Amino acid sequence: MPQILTQNQGERVAFESLDVELHNVFKFFNQYPAVHGVDLNVKQGEFFSILGPSGCGKTTMLRLIAGFETADAGKVVIQSQSMTNVPPYRRPVNTVFQSYALFNHLNVWDNVAFGLRLKKIRRAEIQSRVQEALELVKMEGLRSRVPSQLSGGQQQRVALARALVNRPAVLLLDEPLGALDLKLRKEMQVELSNLHKELTLTFIMVTHDQEEALSLSDRIAVMNQGKIEQIGSPSEIYEQPRTPFVADFIGDTNLFEGEIAGIDGSNVIISTKTRLSIVVKRQQDTPTEISQPVVVSVRPEKIQLSLYKPSLQTNCFEGRLINIMYLGTHVNYIVQLTNGLRITVLQPNTFGNLPSRETPIYAWWAETDCLALVKI
Repeated sequence: MPQILTQNQGERVAFESLDVELHNVFKFFNQYPAVHGVDLNVKQGEFFSILGPSGCGKTTMLRLIAGFETADAGKVVIQSQSMTNVPPYRRPVNTVFQSYALFNHLNVWDNVAFGLRLKKIRRAEIQSRVQEALELVKMEGLRSRVPSQLSGGQQQRVALARALVNRPAVLLLDEPLGALDLKLRKEMQVELSNLHKELTLTFIMVTHDQEEALSLSDRIAVMNQGKIEQIGSPSEIYEQPRTPFVADFIGDTNLFEGEIAGIDGSNVIISTKTRLSIVVKRQQDTPTEISQPVVVSVRPEKIQLSLYKPSLQTNCFEGRLINIMYLGTHVNYIVQLTNGLRITVLQPNTFGNLPSRETPIYAWWAETDCLALVKI
């Protein structure tokens, strides 16, 4: 088993080899494909997140890696070894669950030591490894407490220590922060990120929280209906979504359905169903076939507002404010365009006087601030 190393003990393993591979994996429940032909490679030392709505198959995929479920077709490979017929306890992985799954009758130390005692590890080694794991999660001072005497964040740290004490090659995290309140979740995100940076382990996390995935991950796989729609870095997933589903699921966006009406140099002109003409800067993956159905995505923070009509020829639309939501650092505006379509605009709070509802206003954005995506 690989040792848990800190940066003081050795450099973090470079992303040169693969720790987890899924090859055309299928999993059916009552003839329904929960995982549908998934191919996936996770690099050694990577923080990889699987993101998607409830029921998309992300937890099933994690359970397939852990060995709690068996693939009906395809192959799961961990550290170049096929996991076919390999039971969970023989796989070089450990799982941290949303529910923590701690033993209420055992104190912190005994909870962390439990798995090592089952393996009949020598007492001196158990002492050393439990102490090391508790120090990693900053829980060594609470070793004698039972779970009922701990906060949610402290229980999550104990669950992490219990997984890390076994020195797995891959740490699987199933909605690890889902049971925490918002403030504590933010704090634990920082702790989890710091912990990953200290170790040489591969982290694979399942979550439905987009912000959590964006802030923690090296790469993200976005799942929908048992399939992976896109894999990429957080910035790629957010700035360059490949499908309308990814654009809509990751953060907020305004979607305009339409079709390609023409090409003007390096721009593509889209005519929407609501009779807007939107100009999109052509990129490598931009569809260009005339009359092809597309969906235009414009992020709320990319849209500008003006009380006076800007001197723009494209992507400038008249409307009126119908709702204003003060968010502290930002202000969220709902604008109804003259054609009846409502769009969301997010702007920084500059501490000026906010316009009132029903104010006539112009909304506009640059050709480079919108994407044309193939409608599926």
